[in-house]
Amino acid sequence: MKKYNFLILLTLLSFYSSAQVQVNTELKNLINQSFTYYPKVKEVNNTITIAQQKLELTKLNNMPEITGNASYAYIQPKITIPLGGTDFQFAPVNSVNASVNAQYALFDFGRLKANIEKSKDELQTATHNLTNVKSQLAYQVSTIYYNLVYLKKAIAIQDSVIKFLSDNKKIVIAKLQNGDALKIDVLNIQAAIDNEENRKVDLQNTIQKQLTLLSYTTGISFESGTNFDFDLTATNNIDDLITIAQASNMDFVIMKDKIKEALSDVNIAKLSNKPVVGLQAAAGYKNGYVPEVENPRFNYLAGIGITIPIYNGGKTKQQVKLAQNIVKQNELAQETLNNNYKKDIQQALTDIKSNMERIKNTNGQIEEAKYAEQLAASRFINGTGTNLELTNASTNVQRAALTRLQYEYQLCLAKVELARLIGYQYW
Repeated sequence: MKKYNFLILLTLLSFYSSAQVQVNTELKNLINQSFTYYPKVKEVNNTITIAQQKLELTKLNNMPEITGNASYAYIQPKITIPLGGTDFQFAPVNSVNASVNAQYALFDFGRLKANIEKSKDELQTATHNLTNVKSQLAYQVSTIYYNLVYLKKAIAIQDSVIKFLSDNKKIVIAKLQNGDALKIDVLNIQAAIDNEENRKVDLQNTIQKQLTLLSYTTGISFESGTNFDFDLTATNNIDDLITIAQASNMDFVIMKDKIKEALSDVNIAKLSNKPVVGLQAAAGYKNGYVPEVENPRFNYLAGIGITIPIYNGGKTKQQVKLAQNIVKQNELAQETLNNNYKKDIQQALTDIKSNMERIKNTNGQIEEAKYAEQLAASRFINGTGTNLELTNASTNVQRAALTRLQYEYQLCLAKVELARLIGYQYW
């Protein structure tokens, strides 16, 4: 097991030393701001405090328990017998008792140690849960950040299209005044402008929604990102990435914690049929000692006792069986997690590769569309082209630019997703 952990450590060191990671400072600051602002982080952080207090409470079970006791009872009838011509009293009428009692578990055959270990496991799980929440929050903030970058770039494309159409509208109006164009030509190009303006309004509306989400997670409602500058270059070997994820991704780490806690429950259940050896002592004052039964006297006791479980109807056996089955259930869940992450990592790698190829393929499409647009504009100005040809050419340029933008956007998000899957803490 130690050898296996050592190999994982070497793999991680190799990955982090060779990985090329680029994250801009603004995104890092937004992510770290979310860690102090987002209420869920504070909520989960408090569970660590609770787990620490629970551990301290468990450790205190090793301390002796000291209690005080005081009682008074009025007893009638008086217990007397005739003796030597007088009534001899065997019990007091006013019974009083005051004492200090102490108990201490001398040997519990591992019960306390097992419970302390389980409390430590729960503290570790709480710590890992906090890291997991931060990882999820970082992914959410990163996605919002690059959504905004995409939307701003898309609006810039819309602005260029609107400007192009507006410039050509002026030409159409001039042609109309000279009798070289029809009123319908002006109306058609204005309809195209209105359509692009509506698309821009939709994009601006989406930006406001994303800024609301950014404020919801970080408390900040603005950002200045302009590029898809998140870059993560790692190995393409799926087995290596799975190994890294198993060691770094908090879903895997927390699953291991659950298995460890379940094993602790098995150990605790097995110890429930062990005996307990304890010390007890008491000292105080009480009456009832003959012959002066009404006078309180100092008294004390000290002893040792053992409690041995003999029969509980098979409850211990059933508890052990249940705890072992929970361990098995968590191990099966771990296998499912491995399988799901292998699929997700493979899909992320595929998205990265395919989007890089698509971006490369769009270069020629954009150049061709721009050339066709320039040609259509020239033909239109010279009177050999139509307004419809010009509008279509402009639409093709827009579509090509948006297609490339979408591929760049998808490539960036695929890299963010891969970083999340392998558990890379880029913030």
